[in-house]
Amino acid sequence: MAKVAAKKVVAKTVEVEASLLTDVKHYSRQIWLAGLGAYAKAGKEGLGYVKGLVSAGEGIEQKGKKLVTVQVDAANSQLDSVKKTVSSNVSSVKSKVEVQFDKIEKLFDRRVAKALNRFGIPSRQDVDALSAKLDVLNALVARVAKTQ
Repeated sequence: MAKVAAKKVVAKTVEVEASLLTDVKHYSRQIWLAGLGAYAKAGKEGLGYVKGLVSAGEGIEQKGKKLVTVQVDAANSQLDSVKKTVSSNVSSVKSKVEVQFDKIEKLFDRRVAKALNRFGIPSRQDVDALSAKLDVLNALVARVAKTQ
């Protein structure tokens, strides 16, 4: 009797294992078929989907280009405005600096002339005055020489 009971247990175990193996084969096949179906469907619909993505990407690219162009133009106009402001400020400062340099140069010239005058060296105005007097004297000498 023990042998018969053992045979029944073994038979039942074999039957459960066979049923389990059949179920695994069945589900494996269904998974395989689902994968094939997804591949086939992606092949049919995938091209349209990719075309739709490309179309959407092109639209976004155009909008992005327009936005970048607008921002670059705005930045350039601001840059031009800043350039004009800086240029006018530089011109103003430059003219003020030139005026100050002229004042400093004249002051320097006066002080150098005073120092040279102290040493007995005639100034340019003195030399010009003497040249004018010499021209007058030369003219007089030339007249006197003609009359003799």
